[in-house]
Amino acid sequence: MILGSFLSSHRNTVTAIVTVVLAFVVAQVVDHAVARRGPRVTGELSPVTSTRLRFVRRLLYVSILVIGVALALAQFAAVKRVATGILASSAVLGLVVGFAARQTLANAVAGVLIAITQPIRIGDLVTFEGATGVVEDIRLTYTYIRTDDDRRFVVPNERLAQSTVENHTIADPRVRVEVSLYVAPEVDVMRALAVLGREDGVDVEVADVEKDAVRLTAATWARTPGDARALAAGLRVSCLERLRLEGLSSADPA
Repeated sequence: MILGSFLSSHRNTVTAIVTVVLAFVVAQVVDHAVARRGPRVTGELSPVTSTRLRFVRRLLYVSILVIGVALALAQFAAVKRVATGILASSAVLGLVVGFAARQTLANAVAGVLIAITQPIRIGDLVTFEGATGVVEDIRLTYTYIRTDDDRRFVVPNERLAQSTVENHTIADPRVRVEVSLYVAPEVDVMRALAVLGREDGVDVEVADVEKDAVRLTAATWARTPGDARALAAGLRVSCLERLRLEGLSSADPA
């Protein structure tokens, strides 16, 4: 009896709450369904597909929530009256909202363009305004770039769309890995090059001759940007060990 009376007197409020909850549940279900369905249909996701799939998931999620909140607010007569007045002056409101949210809208439009044109993709190694890192996520308004030391750069999409971005892996997912090694001037450089060049897939050369040392470089390719740091560390250790075993002492640069 009490419950029936409460529901009768607060029907609009209860309906609004249920509508928002249902919208949230539907958004979650749709998001999980799209996340599971994508890999099944296309197999292993490429960077292009992964970027677009994430964008579509977020767009669907936000759209469902916005529709749910709008339906919930429509349950109240006062809100309907306000909405009617707003619609009557929609042109003026559009100008005000557009001016106030210009930056946010510009970032959102840039995010859509980035998702469609794919100048950068999730997993790409890029350099932007002097910072080099892997694209970790592309959202509607911001892009997240992770550097080698695990710092995150959160860049507004509008800046990415308007600036020059160097994409190191857009044509080839491999990343060039190069390490420097220093040997004393009296060391037989040709022998050192021969020793270091025995490893398959490694290119070695004399990079520079300094006052107190000769700088050698050993370079190879990492399959993905995520492998580059570990591969560089391993290559450096193996090269130093080869020089040590052959009796070719290394030296620090001046």
